[in-house]
Amino acid sequence: MTEKQRLRELLLERRAGLDEQALDAAGVALAGRVAAVVHERSARYVAAYLSVGGEPPTWELLDALRADGVTVVVPRALPGRRMTWLRYVGRDTLTVGRFGIREPDGDGDPDALAQADVVVVPALAVDRAGFRLGRGGGFYDAALAAHPDPVRVAMVHDHEVVDDVHPEGHDERVDVVVTPTRTLSLPAR
Repeated sequence: MTEKQRLRELLLERRAGLDEQALDAAGVALAGRVAAVVHERSARYVAAYLSVGGEPPTWELLDALRADGVTVVVPRALPGRRMTWLRYVGRDTLTVGRFGIREPDGDGDPDALAQADVVVVPALAVDRAGFRLGRGGGFYDAALAAHPDPVRVAMVHDHEVVDDVHPEGHDERVDVVVTPTRTLSLPAR
């Protein structure tokens, strides 16, 4: 097992131990911090993920951005490590998709990231150089590589900002890391 795999397992185990109350509190704090990043950049079009399990919650953020008039798109996974993006119009319109993740119905737009001002990406950890550790599927790395212009924001729990995620050649960096207690702008990529 590689160092990267060990780190991934350790972080997934720690997330599994988070209680719902702690996650709800993190979601509120993260929503405020990420919304501040979005507003600082005058972003009107944001791509973001729909959180599951112990991931930093996105629900408060998505609803707050929509309430502010920001267009929000969320992903649906396609075969071949590809994603398409669909407009988020509320939790009650989502269905369970192919990986057990809630997602909107419809055809979507695989190039929606080209329009995005900010993209909020999931991460198990982010290192001080801005490399993110994902779950290992490569979906977000491929999407970010194809659309490098949006400001990339990773949401993680406080303990998930680490010294080294052991990046590989295909791993993409982020510009900003947001935790419930701080916002870190990272070196230019």
